[in-house]
Amino acid sequence: MKYLKYIPAAAFAATLVLTSCGGKKKEEEAEKPLEDQTALKEQWYKDNTEFFVFAKPEDLPTDLPWENGMDLPELGSPNAKKGGELNGGMADYPRTFRHLGPDANHSFRFYLLDLDVQFTYRHPNEEGYFPGIVNEWAIVPDERTVYLKIDPDARWSDGEPITADDVMFSFYFRQSKDNQAPFYNNFYLEQYEKVTKYDDRTFAITVAQKKPDFYKYALELTTEPEHFYQGFGPGFPQTYQWRVRPTAGAYSIDESSIKKGRSLSLNKVPNWWAADKKYFKHRYNFDRINLTVVRDPEKSFETFKKGEFDIARLNLAAYWYEKLGNDNPLVADGYIHKANFFNDIPQAGLGLWLNSTKPLLDNIDIRKGIAHASNWELVIDKFFRGMWAKENSTSTGFGELTHPTLKSREFSVEKAGEHFAKAGFKKRGPDGILVNDAGKKLSFTVSTGSKTLGDVLTILQQEARKAGLEFKIEILDSTAGWKKVQEKKHEIQLTGFSFSVTEIYPEYWQCWHGDNARNDDGSIKVQTNNYTLINDPELNEKIIRYRTSESHEEKVKLAHELEEMIHESAVYVYGVYLPSYRTGYWRWIQWPEGFHVKRSELARDFMLHWVDEDVKKETLEAMKAKKKFPAVVKDYDQYKPE
Repeated sequence: MKYLKYIPAAAFAATLVLTSCGGKKKEEEAEKPLEDQTALKEQWYKDNTEFFVFAKPEDLPTDLPWENGMDLPELGSPNAKKGGELNGGMADYPRTFRHLGPDANHSFRFYLLDLDVQFTYRHPNEEGYFPGIVNEWAIVPDERTVYLKIDPDARWSDGEPITADDVMFSFYFRQSKDNQAPFYNNFYLEQYEKVTKYDDRTFAITVAQKKPDFYKYALELTTEPEHFYQGFGPGFPQTYQWRVRPTAGAYSIDESSIKKGRSLSLNKVPNWWAADKKYFKHRYNFDRINLTVVRDPEKSFETFKKGEFDIARLNLAAYWYEKLGNDNPLVADGYIHKANFFNDIPQAGLGLWLNSTKPLLDNIDIRKGIAHASNWELVIDKFFRGMWAKENSTSTGFGELTHPTLKSREFSVEKAGEHFAKAGFKKRGPDGILVNDAGKKLSFTVSTGSKTLGDVLTILQQEARKAGLEFKIEILDSTAGWKKVQEKKHEIQLTGFSFSVTEIYPEYWQCWHGDNARNDDGSIKVQTNNYTLINDPELNEKIIRYRTSESHEEKVKLAHELEEMIHESAVYVYGVYLPSYRTGYWRWIQWPEGFHVKRSELARDFMLHWVDEDVKKETLEAMKAKKKFPAVVKDYDQYKPE
């Protein structure tokens, strides 16, 4: 199970694949020596001996059904060329290099955590897992336990071996409230029963409930470098704010490249331990990734068109059809290629999250009226030009778990008016906006962390006025937009989340359970993903039943019931999702045959691409000589759901 990734509104439609970055410290901001806090860890182990079990090698069961996943197909292309650099833009600057804790759920987290190596991976084209840090595992359903063996070659980027002690520490690190990451605290305390070390390479993870997919709670984890976190304890967010964590992955931040607020680079880890492994040898092909902050989307796109950035997202109709249409000389002359790839994954939706603790928004009729006053169909036709589809569920793309008949509320001035009237808003003021008997206007601020999607809000604003509803638009940069919603200071936020592409079951606890809305003292809980602050006891109870169910059939039934309850609450206004992703790239960036894998969300996923320096030289020389190449604009629909 992965933490749901916050997607700034910009990221759904922004032109650039490569986003966000970090900073270089001034001399006066130099890191202070770490205070050794290992005594806190040792005490935690002593206080939780039933959870942290230190067994002997001879305690390991002898009849385990070990597997290694080596029969699955390789990923990437054997034609991939190693070396070269990937150049991209960053929409904003992260507030930290940490991957958890305050301000850590930002888009640069992809480079900090998503490029790290998990224990194992669900194959993106097949059913089954292939090895990562772990090269053997045994699943024992009756025990709710997965036994795992660490690849003896596995190393952190600083050369230290990855061991079972790192795994033990990871559970302490994620359970401790010193990390100031409430989701991690809850998840690692509630979802696991124990972790057992047998020797330096061998360990076992036992989950708390026998869920149908219990094994993924062990197989899809990452681990932490214990030696790096010797100073972990109170004050962790500040102590580790800008420290560069060793990684098990292919790329590490080049600290000498950091220019605060401007740029940084990641280098391929020298002698990376997984470079020649079956499922990694055709991936992570670049020697260096260079990221430059360009906050304005239009300037970023122009930088891409100049060839200074290699890849661009083209998910907005304006970019796909107009700013880089097929008749654009860069496309028509074959310098920039375009790909429209249909994936088969849980889909990330973009909608309106209503803060139900704010005045008026705590009234269900106001919320239902807002839903009916939001004309997403016009947004799809006018702004997205039919490329995007209408959401009817918070769990689109989960097969039978997606509700089969539920429909989002249609745009209807009449129905919106009926609900507003029930809430006391029956008369219009001189500006056409409804007011109640106390003279209060029906007006809300709608925030977004994307300049690119400003026109979406303009369409919604204009249409809402027809129903007597005023949307005041607030456009922030992506970091400020994310911070506002994490601190629950928004009224209405245009944003969304993405699921892990390998997710089997929808996740409801993070966004919809009351534990993520209120603290024990009743105050609002910040730094969680419950952006609507919904706290419905019946919904809470059903989410726990869903979360702990051992039956696939029951989970399907409960998922449908949960979707109905979320729909009825009207705290979320269903928006749109993109059934494919569209990418522009210079012809020197190469891809495997078929472009990508079935379960991919963005072109950068799995790092399958590479740069051909010979083709780059040829292209740049051809542009000077005005030599043309065949245009390449392709639809890849081999995985398009029927």
